[in-house]
Amino acid sequence: MTSLEKYLRNLSDIHHSGAGVKETSYYPALEHLLNEVGATLKPKVRCIINIKNKGAGIPDGGLFTAQQFARVSAEPHEGQIPERGCVEVKGTKEDVEKVAAGEQVQKYLKRYRQVLVTNLRDFLLVGLDGSNQPVNLEAYRL
Repeated sequence: MTSLEKYLRNLSDIHHSGAGVKETSYYPALEHLLNEVGATLKPKVRCIINIKNKGAGIPDGGLFTAQQFARVSAEPHEGQIPERGCVEVKGTKEDVEKVAAGEQVQKYLKRYRQVLVTNLRDFLLVGLDGSNQPVNLEAYRL
């Protein structure tokens, strides 16, 4: 089974259980998908769900490069900013473009420079252009 098939199966299983809530119940499936895809990138990218507040609120996740996990000492790294931006997850009925234009994502953009907005089905990567204005960089729909 491919990563995408596993992701869709997990979403379906959670939904059909009737026990899930619209966002957080689906975090593990999304994290797994993002990590599977991230492992194929150069540099590799890893998702951590529920990262610390770094001055812009608490995003649903952060996208870190592999070097941010490199051990240089026995001490953990001081809280880092995710190099590849943060993740904002909404329920499946939300419009990712409207969410991306909202105040919360705009605040994240100023701090993290890129935000992956998703409703678990639609994915929109938002970044900043040369004038530090929000711009939709890429979109993908399942």
